[in-house]
Amino acid sequence: MQPSPRREFLKAIGTGSLALTGGMSAIGNAGPFVAAQKVAAAEMPADLPVEQAPANADLGSLYPVVRGLAEKVPYPYSFLSGRFASLAEQQAAGREKVLEAFGYRPAAVAPNAEVVSRQEFPEFTREKILFSTSPQFRVPAYVHIPRGLKERGPAIVDLHSHGGMFLFGKEKVIDFGTNHLTMKTYHERNYGGRPTTTELVKRGYVVITIDAFMFGERRARFAEDQELGSNRGDYSPATVDLLNRKCRSKESTLAKSLIYAGICWPGIITWDDMRTVDYLVTRPEVDPARIGCLGVSLGGWRTIFLAGLDERIAAACVVGFMSTVQPMIERHINTHSFAHFVPGLHQYLDLPDVVALRAPRPLLVQQCRQDGLFPVQGMEDSVTKIAAIYERAGAKEKFAGQFYDVPHQFNVAMQDDAFSWLDRQLKPT
Repeated sequence: MQPSPRREFLKAIGTGSLALTGGMSAIGNAGPFVAAQKVAAAEMPADLPVEQAPANADLGSLYPVVRGLAEKVPYPYSFLSGRFASLAEQQAAGREKVLEAFGYRPAAVAPNAEVVSRQEFPEFTREKILFSTSPQFRVPAYVHIPRGLKERGPAIVDLHSHGGMFLFGKEKVIDFGTNHLTMKTYHERNYGGRPTTTELVKRGYVVITIDAFMFGERRARFAEDQELGSNRGDYSPATVDLLNRKCRSKESTLAKSLIYAGICWPGIITWDDMRTVDYLVTRPEVDPARIGCLGVSLGGWRTIFLAGLDERIAAACVVGFMSTVQPMIERHINTHSFAHFVPGLHQYLDLPDVVALRAPRPLLVQQCRQDGLFPVQGMEDSVTKIAAIYERAGAKEKFAGQFYDVPHQFNVAMQDDAFSWLDRQLKPT
């Protein structure tokens, strides 16, 4: 009697001749397995018809289902919803919804800052500090102070980007003179070769930048990494690439672990950014009424939430991160980090609604028309929506949206426009 295809299949598994975890190449060579599939398929009815998804939709045939669910969301906590009697009422309710979605409101702590090191340069002083943002976290940061300050001056919270670079965080926006080779390349690609912190301090701003959670000195490190030592400046580009890939592979692990802890990763990032303002207002060089923030990419996302939640931010510049969220579902999900997704939030507020929680305070949004991270329609609609909110708030002139015909970046021309705008908002005439 001839052995059955099923028996041959089981025998192949037992002898290890089928590498089932090896991908389609192994399956393609598994004759008995193919035969078994054909027998099973002949006994099954055809699949039910499904709605055809647009080509390249991130979710394939499931995209129309999710699109249908998203279209039912009216963003009831938007100021444009008409639900609230006043701007103040809407903003209080909207901020509460954001914080609820974060699931993260640790006990208040004093910054208790300590200076780790101090360097003097002709135009500024650089301090590396540690300060507390919660009972669990002591956060490393750099503070740049212009030389020759005679009175309290304006300050900027400079929020670093993502860019797949986990090994460095706060260093992404700083020119150290002699920079790590990977940072030199990163600065050129993302900042037009001009890191923003160093330029801003030269313009007279006190500037602080921290490591966001999972970046720089707060990245995930593993036992086998210890042999590399703790001086990142000594790492080769190949080592930096290796460690970046390891951290990237743990993004979903971090996000899922924090969900089990009852909180979300974006909540920690934004909370730390708000507590950075707590520290900044303790500095004797800083005028608390003249604090701004800016950032590109993840830094732009961080600006949306910091500026929307913290009323002490007098002027905010969002760069390379603004879109209505529903158009992103089709094919702009896989381009984004887990750091950008807040569970449950978009039942209530769209991204433009979040940043518009700061109205009527000044807001600049800079976007790149060739930015592959966002749909153009979503970017354009977001500016239209923010403008409508500001107009309804009686502050039409306090919002500006600018488009640049470039890919995802914060180049020198964009920086010059942003810095001039910040000067007009934060420096007395």
